[in-house]
Amino acid sequence: MSKPDIRVIIPAFNEQNAVGLVIDEIPKDWVSEIIVVDNGSTDDTFEQAKTRSATALKEPNRGYGNACLKGMSHIASSPTKPDIVVFLDGDHSDYPEQLLDLVKPIIEEEVDLVIGSRALGEKEKGSMTPQQVFGNWLATALIKLFYQKKYTDLGPFRAIRYESLIEIGMNDRTYGWTVEMQLKAAKLNLQTKDVPVNYRQRIGVSKVSGTIRGTLGAGYKIIYTIFKYL
Repeated sequence: MSKPDIRVIIPAFNEQNAVGLVIDEIPKDWVSEIIVVDNGSTDDTFEQAKTRSATALKEPNRGYGNACLKGMSHIASSPTKPDIVVFLDGDHSDYPEQLLDLVKPIIEEEVDLVIGSRALGEKEKGSMTPQQVFGNWLATALIKLFYQKKYTDLGPFRAIRYESLIEIGMNDRTYGWTVEMQLKAAKLNLQTKDVPVNYRQRIGVSKVSGTIRGTLGAGYKIIYTIFKYL
């Protein structure tokens, strides 16, 4: 594979014990910039990112989408633009070395968006709660029903062609970020592909599935977003 310009965006909230490991495991010879967006952390997440080979940014307005949009704004203001943007969580639940599996279809098969599917990969016991598994199944079933597009997961580990990311026009600032990207890709008839990725127990407590409020909030927002774009 020829090496394109790849930038990685890592939203992070109170991930001081994990974000450094995530950065260390990213294949640096394939990535031109690692952007960690501290989303209002109260610990040393920002400092940990700065000590690694990462661009550390702060986005005080809480929300997964807010953090991702901050990273995109940074890229938009850079002198050169990437070919591919990869989104990756900062909790060490994903395997950053599998980044190459995500970008390969974009490079070799002219795919626009690649979703790292935990449903197709190997999951460590306890890495996903029953409500997460059910929620992903329900959301992907609704997308197939209403948008005629088959996905197997709404996983946060994903790669997208930069031009396609701009064309999609992302807006969501909270839990609906991942599903918004997939819905809009379907509506634009972009070429998408799910590839297997492995998944392990995250370091620390999940801000979404680890609380009842987070679980209900995420579930509501995802379903709302699916019907919003019909």
